[in-house]
Amino acid sequence: MKARVSLILALLCGLAWAVQEDPKEPKQFPEPEEEMEEAMEEALASTLYSAPDSCRGRCHKSFDQHHPCHCDARCPEFGNCCEDFESQCGHEGFSHSSDAITTDELKAISEKIYRADTNKAQKEDIILNSQNAISPSETGDRVDHCPEPLFTYVNEELFSKPTYAAFINLLNNYQRATGHGEHFSAQQLAEQDTFLTEVMKTAVMKELYSFLHHQNRYGSEREFVNDLKNMWFGLYSRGNEEGDSSGFEHVFSGEIKKGKVTGFHNWIRFYMQEKEGLVDYYSHIYDGPWESYPDVLAMQFNWDGYYKEVGSAFIGSSPEFEFALYSLCFIARPGKTCQLSLGGYPLAIQTYTWDKSTYGNGKKYIATAYVVSSTR
Repeated sequence: MKARVSLILALLCGLAWAVQEDPKEPKQFPEPEEEMEEAMEEALASTLYSAPDSCRGRCHKSFDQHHPCHCDARCPEFGNCCEDFESQCGHEGFSHSSDAITTDELKAISEKIYRADTNKAQKEDIILNSQNAISPSETGDRVDHCPEPLFTYVNEELFSKPTYAAFINLLNNYQRATGHGEHFSAQQLAEQDTFLTEVMKTAVMKELYSFLHHQNRYGSEREFVNDLKNMWFGLYSRGNEEGDSSGFEHVFSGEIKKGKVTGFHNWIRFYMQEKEGLVDYYSHIYDGPWESYPDVLAMQFNWDGYYKEVGSAFIGSSPEFEFALYSLCFIARPGKTCQLSLGGYPLAIQTYTWDKSTYGNGKKYIATAYVVSSTR
């Protein structure tokens, strides 16, 4: 029998809102953008989202905790919009409706990208030991519930594939503590170009470019690649020193700010750091529904003395797959929740823009991107 369990989660400012557990509804585990990161991580949990009502006549009305779903300007940020928020309250994306990317189009292209990921891990390539799950209320306890590593086995032959090798070469190019400026050597800059060159050879990124070109977002592949380089590798300042962070560093490599782990949403990075004894896997609050890779895990861990309260990550995906989906969502739904579909299962990704500095003609950098919901 399907269970429906009411949960109440207080988020920020003491506001409480009721949500219900339903196997058909997406499961939320958001991580906030920079200004809200500490406050939100204290309340961070695997909540569930149910939106039976409509935004008809309610667009951009102020938040009311008594409503089961919402239509205010910040509902995409908190993942509690009504199901028809986009259709009733307007498309995100270009100002012209002919250039707007619809949710149906996002779901269709994400399925194409999912099918195109031939470089992903096969079932026999990874043995995962997820061990003990905890409740959302326990994520702040910082208790190690799992005596064994998360990864029992990974077929490291995967890492010799061109996109994996190029990705791994980038991971040691950063200082993880914010407030320390990043200074790249000529070789490190060349490694960024190599990564972009290799991922653009894949069917995954070819699908993404073809879609965005058709949507009038980019006139040429060169323009697309240049934009990817700026949005992902362009430096900005999260701390006191100029140029101490980038979207790539935050999302894939991970950072430490104010004594906490921020970002760090990549399984390859996790595996390599765990193998070196630098990551200690504590528990998880969510294990996705996929029976093959890629899957999704929302977990708690200690990274060389610093705690991550809830970190969601794809497991077993190729570097180009994650890079493509996060890029797609940042381009189509910057700073919003992006509804996708993978293998018939709904999945949402949240991105945030870095608003304190820009590149080009006012374009914004990626601040962060991560999975916020799925379904079981």
